[in-house]
Amino acid sequence: MIRNIVCGAGAFGASMFAATTAWAAEAATTATQAVTDAAASAPVAAVVEEVAAVPNSGNNAWMMTATILVLLMILPGLMLFYGGLTRSKNMLSTMTQIGSVTALAMIMWVICGYGLAFGPEGNSIISWGKFFLAGVTPDSTAATFTDEVISEYVFISFQMTFSAITISLVLGAVVERMKFAATMVFAFIWLLIVYYPIAHMVWEARGVFFAMGALDFAGGTVVHINAGVSALVAALILGKRKGYPTEPMAPHSLTLTMVGTGLLWVGWFGFNAGSALEANGSAALAMINTFVATAAGALAWMVVERLAGHKPSSLGFCSGIIAGLVAITPAAGNSGPFGAIVLGIIASVVCFYFVSKVKPALGYDDTLDAFGIHGVGGIVGAIGTAVVFAPSLGGPGPEDYGMGGQLATQTIAVVTTIILSTVGTAIAIYIAKALTGLRVTQEVEFEGLDIGEHGERAYN
Repeated sequence: MIRNIVCGAGAFGASMFAATTAWAAEAATTATQAVTDAAASAPVAAVVEEVAAVPNSGNNAWMMTATILVLLMILPGLMLFYGGLTRSKNMLSTMTQIGSVTALAMIMWVICGYGLAFGPEGNSIISWGKFFLAGVTPDSTAATFTDEVISEYVFISFQMTFSAITISLVLGAVVERMKFAATMVFAFIWLLIVYYPIAHMVWEARGVFFAMGALDFAGGTVVHINAGVSALVAALILGKRKGYPTEPMAPHSLTLTMVGTGLLWVGWFGFNAGSALEANGSAALAMINTFVATAAGALAWMVVERLAGHKPSSLGFCSGIIAGLVAITPAAGNSGPFGAIVLGIIASVVCFYFVSKVKPALGYDDTLDAFGIHGVGGIVGAIGTAVVFAPSLGGPGPEDYGMGGQLATQTIAVVTTIILSTVGTAIAIYIAKALTGLRVTQEVEFEGLDIGEHGERAYN
């Protein structure tokens, strides 16, 4: 052992210091040589201790903000948007259903949803592991699209809000006639057999769509096609509202719908820009695209209304905003701003046609046009992403980008999602029917679900 000897001033101290220093240097040289000889004779290579990745505080802060923005989309954004579109006697029922399935989705995500979508084990269809968030700690990290990491708890929370808003969107097609108990049972089964597998297939590295190279930046297939198609299937099985379409069933408060629309647009920046998982250029691209595609969709819907012989309406303005938001979701970080504008316009026109022409012609009762806007707009956006991704059109794709191959990949992902959503939704809603029954009684439907299901009124 080497001691530090403190001596007095003078020659004796200097000489002792020199002698000690020389002895320490000789000892260090001997030790170094011994380590070198041992390493040379060792049968295996030396092990280098890995330093754990540390989340970037800026990215972590942004993702926390984005997560809260997605919650804002649901509570109160979607609540007010959907609630204002219903009749006044069903306002609270609609809002309560949305809030309740959101809470259910959050609890399920912690128990099994995260494990089934992003667990450590799995295949191309489903994951497993990390149930009840086993093994996740404040020090756990989740990878982003670069070499950065964020806190795993932040990633879990962000994805949790996606599952919550997706099941909430489905309810837009079945409000004003579906039992509260049936809604909860349906949501539980649907999340298990529809949402978690599709989220895994699209966003997890082992997922079949991810491996195919399908482009879905923020949820064109996972959220909007999934929710829209499921909404249509549920509406068809549930049946029409009493009096539809002969009796007037106008929205009771377009003012609240406008407020909800604004909150949805603001929250959607967390939805789209947050899907970059970092506060970087990709998030900035998603942000500007969420501005311009939405603006284009809003204006396009009112123009088409006018061309169809109607006055430009506030409902049309709100519908165009949602159509633009839905369409840009899969392309948010996969398009240039001009491509986003074109995509918003096309989606708005197509959605207008489905809502105003196809729906009345076929006679189905999609109460709040969940399929006509989210399903149809999601399909337009998902397939259109293959076009706007091209660098020749201002997209961020590689120079050797093959549009034809990507179109085929996007189409396969869209068609497969439609099939899985259709089958899974039918299973979920028939299970709910067997356990609780689906529809409220005619008396409850007549007096309103606010009183009949919850014993309260939105307005005195």
